[in-house]
Amino acid sequence: MQVDLSTTIAGVQLDSYLMNASGPKCTTWDELEIVAQSASAAVVTKSCTIEFREGNPEPRYSDLPLGSIPSMGLPNLGYKAYLEMVPKLKALGKPVVVSISGFSIEDNIEMVSAFQKSDVDLIEVNFSCPNIPGKAQVAYDFEQVECALKALTVLGDKPIGIKLAPYFDMSHFIAMANILKKFPVKFITCVNSIGNTLIIDPVTESPIIKPKGGFGGLCGDYIKPIGLANVRAFRELLTDDIQIIGVGGIKNGVDAFEYLLAGADAVQIATCFEKEGANCFERIENELAAFMANKGYKKLSDAKGKLKPL
Repeated sequence: MQVDLSTTIAGVQLDSYLMNASGPKCTTWDELEIVAQSASAAVVTKSCTIEFREGNPEPRYSDLPLGSIPSMGLPNLGYKAYLEMVPKLKALGKPVVVSISGFSIEDNIEMVSAFQKSDVDLIEVNFSCPNIPGKAQVAYDFEQVECALKALTVLGDKPIGIKLAPYFDMSHFIAMANILKKFPVKFITCVNSIGNTLIIDPVTESPIIKPKGGFGGLCGDYIKPIGLANVRAFRELLTDDIQIIGVGGIKNGVDAFEYLLAGADAVQIATCFEKEGANCFERIENELAAFMANKGYKKLSDAKGKLKPL
């Protein structure tokens, strides 16, 4: 049985439920070209800043048995480089999602304004990078979120979404949902890595990464239950005109299906892409289609958001 895995985010047609997440292997033109030539439904760029950034000192990434711990520090080419790439990226035939991560509302206004005048399909504003020394995550400051959205959502007609930090308390889900509903935010992406986790090597008696004394973002299988909970909570609190992209620990078709049940309109893949490479998109897509076919589901809407309570 043929299963239709196509979806839309903010009116942008996606041929598949899966795309890359901003983070791994999406910084340079060569990396973005590989994403475009894969089965990823869109090309998502690295979160860009006003200026070029080297990022944090090495070692700043380590594989773990069930995921990874990075503290990259937003290495990127600077937003003007990605702005110049947009026409070439669009020519590769897939929707382009630019991720931006300014260090102030003014930074984000400058970048969103520039990309509003470009041919990008979606603008994802990253409010949740946990790995910049001395910089707080905007997503945990609800007053700052509201100020930023007030400024950013009036800059043009291209759909804007925000990438959120993981929340753990129901009061935080409710507070954020109430803010989102005040503005024309078209989608949220949740979750980013869990910030400020620590992995210690007992042999060397040291952390396994260098930045911030070893504190980094936890990714992969470890965070899937948190990603699922965030998607589910926001799906229940938000109206359907704010769509949800789920992220966190998706490495096979069943993982993707769980996010579908929780209510995600699409998913992004980070750690699995980092470890396995671009072939992961086609493999996971095939696994998802096969799993759904075995259940008799023909399209995403047959299962989306239909988690069955006990």
